Amino acid sequence: MDNYPLPARRLVAEMMDAAAGVPARAITFQGAPGANSHLAVMKYAPEALPLPCFSFEDALDAVREGRADRAMIPIENSLHGRVADMHFLLPESGLHITDEFFLPIRHTLMSADTTPPVSALSHVQALGQCRKYLRAHGIRPIVYADTAGAAALVAEVREPGAAAIAPTLAAELYDLVIHEENIEDSEDNVTRFVVLARDPELPSRDEPVMTSFLFEVKNVPAALYKAMGGFATNGVNMTKLESYQRGASFSATEFYADIEGMPGDPAVDRALEELSFHSKWVRLLGSYRQARPRSLHG
Repeated sequence: MDNYPLPARRLVAEMMDAAAGVPARAITFQGAPGANSHLAVMKYAPEALPLPCFSFEDALDAVREGRADRAMIPIENSLHGRVADMHFLLPESGLHITDEFFLPIRHTLMSADTTPPVSALSHVQALGQCRKYLRAHGIRPIVYADTAGAAALVAEVREPGAAAIAPTLAAELYDLVIHEENIEDSEDNVTRFVVLARDPELPSRDEPVMTSFLFEVKNVPAALYKAMGGFATNGVNMTKLESYQRGASFSATEFYADIEGMPGDPAVDRALEELSFHSKWVRLLGSYRQARPRSLHG
């Protein structure tokens, strides 16, 4: 808790106490209160008790240890790509993906008083997404670990002219003055979150479903091409395929993938069987409803 600025620590303590009383209602998120992940929890499950955690590992451990029911983790952003390295985090946690949620990202300029801002503290991605606004207004960007933490620090220091870029929720929590909302350079900015739980949940087959998994192909020529062939021949839509290097040898490449459908669907079962034949291992992370359609159904 000491890693947070003082105004955030008070809120973190209150939220931890509330979650400890009813862990079955708690959903963890990474960051300070007021972060986009906090906002995502509130919009996804208004009845939940948001539980802030300093790191992604802390957020997953709280669920694994029963101190919270679920975790909400951002895994990709429409402008900046990968957020959390799920291929490292999930297998070690033993948790399962049970749902997904998409949050439009909006940035607000805020400070302790009405003095015109001359600097703006925020996460490097938020600063980059507001680059044109900052240049146009002569505001100097300063990198900080996260958006809501920057807002909490500005509220603690209360230096005239020092501002933060964070969600509007942070201004409300830390009693900051809002100078301008929606200062992002592009409105097409969305973050995809996944919801993680200790036990898997089978989604309804009456609506479009996603399945996420990890795999490592065998170290033979054209292994990836052969492993992917089963999805094409069986008409299974793969919406995401991302590679990762584990270790320093660069000899073992692992992959994260999202497909439409789930085990039990004949086409998916055939595709996964062919994938397993050409892979050293395949690890299913979970099947869950699509929060947004990936292709046309009908």
